[in-house]
Amino acid sequence: MRNEKWIGAVISVVKNITKGKGMLAAAFLISHFSSLIFTSCARMGSPDGGWYDDTPPYVVSSSPADGGVNVTGKKVTINFNEFIKIENAQEKVIVSPPQLEQAEIKAQGKRIIVELKDSLKENTTYTVDFSDAITDNNEGNPMGNYTFSFSTGDHIDTLEVSGYVLNAEDLEPVKGMLVGLYPYDAPDSAFHKEAMMRVSRTNGAGKFTIKGVAKGSYRVFGLNDADGDFVFGQKSEAVAFSNEEVIPSWKPDTRQDTIWRDSLHINNILQVPYTHFLPDDITLRSFQEPQTDRFLVKSERQTPEKLGLYFSYGHDSLPQLKGIHFSWEKYCRVEASERRDTIFYWITDTLVSNIDTLQAELRFMGTDTLGNLTETLDTITFLAKVPYEKRLKDKQKEFEKWQKEQEKRKKRDQPYDSIMPQKFLEVKIQPGGQMTPLDKVRLEVPVPLAKCDTSMVHLYSQVDTLWYRTPHELRQLSTRSYELVAEWKPNTEYSLEIDSAAFETIYQLVNKGIKQGIKVSGPDEFSTLSVDISGSPITSADTAAVIIVQVLDSSGKLLREGIAKDGKAEFTYLKAATYYLKAYCDMNGNGQWDTGAYDLGLQPEPVYYFNEEVECKAKWDVKRRWNLNAVPLFKQKPQKLIKQKPDQAKKLKNRNLERAKQLGKEYLKGQGINM
Repeated sequence: MRNEKWIGAVISVVKNITKGKGMLAAAFLISHFSSLIFTSCARMGSPDGGWYDDTPPYVVSSSPADGGVNVTGKKVTINFNEFIKIENAQEKVIVSPPQLEQAEIKAQGKRIIVELKDSLKENTTYTVDFSDAITDNNEGNPMGNYTFSFSTGDHIDTLEVSGYVLNAEDLEPVKGMLVGLYPYDAPDSAFHKEAMMRVSRTNGAGKFTIKGVAKGSYRVFGLNDADGDFVFGQKSEAVAFSNEEVIPSWKPDTRQDTIWRDSLHINNILQVPYTHFLPDDITLRSFQEPQTDRFLVKSERQTPEKLGLYFSYGHDSLPQLKGIHFSWEKYCRVEASERRDTIFYWITDTLVSNIDTLQAELRFMGTDTLGNLTETLDTITFLAKVPYEKRLKDKQKEFEKWQKEQEKRKKRDQPYDSIMPQKFLEVKIQPGGQMTPLDKVRLEVPVPLAKCDTSMVHLYSQVDTLWYRTPHELRQLSTRSYELVAEWKPNTEYSLEIDSAAFETIYQLVNKGIKQGIKVSGPDEFSTLSVDISGSPITSADTAAVIIVQVLDSSGKLLREGIAKDGKAEFTYLKAATYYLKAYCDMNGNGQWDTGAYDLGLQPEPVYYFNEEVECKAKWDVKRRWNLNAVPLFKQKPQKLIKQKPDQAKKLKNRNLERAKQLGKEYLKGQGINM
């Protein structure tokens, strides 16, 4: 029946019924008759108001047949009922077994042609998993997940295994990672030498499904395959592996299928039988091995006097930097990071720092092609971001602006200066104002210090209305930062006072007098959180291992951490807020999370998340019991902390339904009935 006849039928019945039953009947008709129009035959949308093609494409034939056996040709042609297209073929379409020479996959009108370039393997099931990449060409309606398969042998392997890949450090779903199988009895070296047997790729939720698997025993591996060879060949490639034996199986099962009458009402819930493939909850933890190859990553000149070198890995001996055509060694302060992989050179000679282009000879210990550390020689060019001439002009403009301001003040008989005042060193004090008794007060300056007179730093505390000197210590953390150590008492106000010229930089810049008030809050403003830990993987043989529990804010930022002693971690002086809990097993007791190493068979240190929010209120003692393994790992991380969101599911467009409703409303409006 033509769609125009359906519309005529709807309008005819609407005319008859609305005469007697009013607007409610009209609404009922629009809702139900328009669904009939939607399910009727459709033609392509056109400027004259024709109906849209809301039906997804479907396969009408293929060569070879889907599920065909004893196939010898490397070309697959799949024919559809309408014109189609493939979206993101390189990203979404997976051919298994993996093809070392990438298969050619293209859409031509109403067909898809797949040409395999590698030689076909004997007695092997081949699958081309299109995922949801196939849509119709006009309206973009998705076909749904579709996999084409054939076999070079006399049968098709149909088993599947599925699971998740998570980042080992923070349990974030890993998207786009290659996941594949090796025989269970294959040597560990196979991951370095042989391509995986069957492969899949993770989606936005970190989920993978490996299809076309034969009966047998397997191990599952994950690989961020940078060079496309399907083997772990570069240290920079993220990997994941499991030593557990995976035996594919299946069982008959049922699942619920909800039939919606409309967007708000359920028409029916069906119990639909399906084949449930197992295992479906394999969990791999992805990690990158420690980077031990040492090379220069980059060099930069952030400011005219500051030169930076960034290395991939630290070394005990600092690099040697020697100027070409000039010498700065006597007028340079070296500053190295804690890991000695980042080194800054602060030039104190203005004759040198004013040169726009500086060249230097760099000697450092670097990794050669054989993986050995050897002395490496390189020439580095440092370019100033702002040329010297422009810097002079900017200073002149700044002076002229100040001069005009003083002239205005003079004309108004206001106080003015005849000499431009010198700039003072800015000292950043954190936290400023209010703090807890557990906070640490840090003093930071932007450039290295030449002098710090601790006798010129004073701390006072208020008792009643009087101020008293308070014992304290100023500990140096680096060339640019100090920590103020004192016994911070609750409900107490302090005054930190720093005399002028207490700090002097290597450029003779000094601070002016500073007075900073600090208030330490009392316990009534905070909450205490106690966490009882169970389900620990640590055994009696792990003598150095401890569980470290971390408190995170709503963005996942680390706020506090502590060791769970006798299965219990306690956090005092927490501000009233919503928190999240994370824990990791520090297996070697070094106080930090450590990654894995495949060749050593070493997995990353286990990480866990408490999968609920923890609400803390002032004056409350909050307690939580946390079994680390009560929730599967891929379900532990709270949704609010997950940055990698699942892929958006493609949906069929119901534009015919909406159009039918609109036509009905327009007719009713013409009859004086407003919906």
